[in-house]
Amino acid sequence: MNYQQTLKYLYDALPMYQRVGIAAYKANLDNTIAICDLLNNPHRQLQCIHVAGTNGKGSVSHMIAAILQAAGYKTGLYTSPHLKDFRERIRVNGKMISKKFISDFVTKHQKDFEKIQPSFFEMTVGLAFQYFLENRVDIAVIETGLGGRLDSTNVIHPILSVITNIDWDHMNLLGDTLEKIASEKAGIIKREVPVVIGELTSPSKRVFIKKAKEMQAPIFFASKEMSAALAGTSPISNKNAVKQLSGIEAYIRVDVSRKRKLLYENLQLDLTGSYQLKNVVTVLQSIALLKQHFEIREEHIRIGLSTVKSSTGLAGRWHVISRKPLIIADTGHNQAGMKVVLEMVHSLSFDNLHFVLGMVNDKDIDKILSLLPKMANYYFCKAAIPRGLDAVLLAEAAASFHLKGEIYNSVKAALKAAKSKAGLNDLIFVGGSNFTVAEVI
Repeated sequence: MNYQQTLKYLYDALPMYQRVGIAAYKANLDNTIAICDLLNNPHRQLQCIHVAGTNGKGSVSHMIAAILQAAGYKTGLYTSPHLKDFRERIRVNGKMISKKFISDFVTKHQKDFEKIQPSFFEMTVGLAFQYFLENRVDIAVIETGLGGRLDSTNVIHPILSVITNIDWDHMNLLGDTLEKIASEKAGIIKREVPVVIGELTSPSKRVFIKKAKEMQAPIFFASKEMSAALAGTSPISNKNAVKQLSGIEAYIRVDVSRKRKLLYENLQLDLTGSYQLKNVVTVLQSIALLKQHFEIREEHIRIGLSTVKSSTGLAGRWHVISRKPLIIADTGHNQAGMKVVLEMVHSLSFDNLHFVLGMVNDKDIDKILSLLPKMANYYFCKAAIPRGLDAVLLAEAAASFHLKGEIYNSVKAALKAAKSKAGLNDLIFVGGSNFTVAEVI
């Protein structure tokens, strides 16, 4: 098979959670273990960092990878979902996996896959491990797909585990309380392997401390160890930081303190959403522990944080598409993610707000819709995936929250309509799901 035939086979033959939802979810590691056995367990020959969390795990994974690359280490990076190109999921030093490697891998193991019947994600995990091994990476940063305990990536034994935060998402799979969700994420904590927890909440703290004690794993709460503020100010909350950002900077500058003592001054960060302040604290606490394994100097941290987008290919986070009118897209797609994105939106100066909104059909959309501004003009649409929520149903649900707008048959049509109606001083925001953003950036 050539690359296009290979992709078609993968999408058609293997169930993909991002496209079809819960039907693709496997509540065990059996298929992943079978695939790894088939490949002679490449993950056992890799040094890995494992990253989980409700929000921020993609940004944290990319920032850690960027710093390791800046320090001269050959770095594998496995993330999901992709926005434009399947190959975004698997990178070495920022370069996407080759089309030939994917085609050769699938062709070689196709008959075995048909016996194992893995999901798309399970196959992709095996592909990533094999690619990283054959490329002889020094370290691989592995982001979980969903949850942690039963996530396909959880076959690895990392040198560091990172859990960014716990909030409401995927309750139909992970549990209907924050404690249950935290317990699933805590499943990545391994025996005697240090774990960094980013944001701290009372329900999750108890769960993490108990699990870490069971596993004799040293535990570090990043938000207790460090604090971040916009450069030149005292440590401040994310909410206050929002008020000091224009929202369209190419960089933000950050001071990081430990125990009220300045640790890093004037760090330049090319991920400009204000919510990255808490992510950078998680990253720097992780780097402090990784220094036990790697030589990482301050200059590497500075270079890495200032070049995350260019060195790792991260996209879709407070992504400025144009400035006149200002068009911004962001992949925040659950209650907590949308809340911080809306704080950024409300911090901007504009005449009118146009909101291109597309969501998926297995989310608790009411919690998100209840947050959205009523004064916006809405452009309801459906991303071009089976899991996308019908735009008519989305508009009907939105109406119960007094959100008004028009219905469009595609994301691109919705954005085109928003552009035609927006003035030069208006703001067009595109969001609601990764897949809505993917179609416009």
